[in-house]
Amino acid sequence: MCCLSLLAAHAAHAYEVTDDTGRTVRFDAPPQRVVSLLPSLTESVCELGACARLVGVDRYSNWPASVAKLPQVGGGLDPNIEAIVALKPDVVLLATSSRASDRLAALGLKVLALEPKTHADVQRVLKKTAAVLGQPTADAERVWRQIDAGVSAAAQSLPERARGARVLFEVSRGPYVAGELSFIGETLTRLGARNAVSAALGPFPRLSPEYVLRADPDVLMAGSRSMLATAPYPGWAQLRAVRQGRVCIFDSAQSDVLVRPGPRMAEAARIMARCLSDKLGAKVGAKAP
Repeated sequence: MCCLSLLAAHAAHAYEVTDDTGRTVRFDAPPQRVVSLLPSLTESVCELGACARLVGVDRYSNWPASVAKLPQVGGGLDPNIEAIVALKPDVVLLATSSRASDRLAALGLKVLALEPKTHADVQRVLKKTAAVLGQPTADAERVWRQIDAGVSAAAQSLPERARGARVLFEVSRGPYVAGELSFIGETLTRLGARNAVSAALGPFPRLSPEYVLRADPDVLMAGSRSMLATAPYPGWAQLRAVRQGRVCIFDSAQSDVLVRPGPRMAEAARIMARCLSDKLGAKVGAKAP
């Protein structure tokens, strides 16, 4: 009778989580050894108060500072399988685009693919991450409220003259840009800016330099991995934003904040809001001589 009671109590604590690929993973107890192969998931785990459970991260996870002390197990797309297995994780968190998911699962590891791409996704993935960790949904809702309030505050901080600007945000060389449907595009919309890229092109389309010349945005924003940070694209010197000095090149630390859909999105909104405030002292849309 005693053993049956213990088994019933153990089963009561078991739970299942379904990831973004439809894979369902069962946990008999909250995982205490977590490997994260995506920076935004690393940051989410820590923001949920479970940083101490991380035993390994990908090479790009660098926030909070404490994760720098953890073993690095390669990148999200090219992880070191042997190093991950050696860490004996209770669960591995990775992106849906990772090629390592099936291989890790075949080795007997519990694997969950979670990849936020929009604001709604960030809220959903926070809840999923909390569920994986065995934490209440209220913890994820608290983090999301902080993010949402921070983005709203950044929008309210913008002067009127900075609203309505047409913005092109180059994420990486290509140019690959943040479209209206991406989490970056959604933040720009909440700031009162307009995206210079048609929503029909998708969340992160690759554009031709000619498309950008035709779009002629009021403000250019670019991360540290963009061409604008090194050598401008042919013809872009003629863009109104370039001629009027309305270009924000973000350093690597700022770029990390801006391109990660996770707990630091409020900080990302503040960075973009500062750019808009700094660059739009003159009336938006005024033609340069």
